[in-house]
Amino acid sequence: MLFADDVALVGESREEVNGKLETWRQALEAYGYRLSRSKTEYMECNFSGRRSRSTLEVKVGDHIIPQVTRFKYLGSFVQNDGEIEADVSHRIQVGWLKWRRASGVLCDKKVLLKLKGKFYRTVVRPALLYGTECWAVKSQHENQV
Repeated sequence: MLFADDVALVGESREEVNGKLETWRQALEAYGYRLSRSKTEYMECNFSGRRSRSTLEVKVGDHIIPQVTRFKYLGSFVQNDGEIEADVSHRIQVGWLKWRRASGVLCDKKVLLKLKGKFYRTVVRPALLYGTECWAVKSQHENQV
């Protein structure tokens, strides 16, 4: 998946991911760009329950790519276990930050209630609900939000 300067490469094995990374690096360098080794990370998902026996490391050139259990892509967190807890927590945190920044308007007694509602619906709620259309929501997540 490619969006602006964010790329997510998917492969069935570490060997396949290494091949795709190398192809991507070569394509970038052919046009004078560089793959950011410090921002590059990989995540291994184990949805089938089978453990990977590969001892091969994911590399770009000689640089070993760090493995993570979650990463942020286009403002949402993706976890290696397929759950959404990190994304739910992040969205709640972002919603509270927007609320705090807007509290001057939302708590001002001089501002009409109708205007406060409109402000909340256009500023706070979208920050809280960004990306939630893609969630497989459980009741615990609904209660959190």
